[in-house]
Amino acid sequence: MTEKKQLKYDRAYLKMALEWGKLSHCKRKQVGALIVKDRMIISDGFNGTPSGFDNCCEDEEGVTKWEVLHAEANAILKVASSTQSAKNATLYITLSPCTQCSKLIHQAGIKRVVYAKDYRDTSGIDFLRKAGVELKYLPYE
Repeated sequence: MTEKKQLKYDRAYLKMALEWGKLSHCKRKQVGALIVKDRMIISDGFNGTPSGFDNCCEDEEGVTKWEVLHAEANAILKVASSTQSAKNATLYITLSPCTQCSKLIHQAGIKRVVYAKDYRDTSGIDFLRKAGVELKYLPYE
């Protein structure tokens, strides 16, 4: 695929991830993720509490509850329970991954991450770079 055509797809999938993030009940940050393989969306996720828990992501002080799952973790867990494999896939995410999620991304075999905003701690991105995952920062237009 040409670089120009790839950029067009990257923007489209990232916009879809942004829309998916709007499904999150979190007040502080709404993050969306898509896992794409061979130009097919094989999984999606947004940040939120585990199934069966109250949808409220923050406590009374506005601090994110420890049990909240990140968007990329939800997408990876979803694909893990399917017949699909994330090996050599691309992860589109609205916010760059944290260290914990970066380990999951690497272990899932995801080879490319396209993200729109930088998380305050760049350790996750540093880890992915060291692991040989292709990274693309693509801010919203």
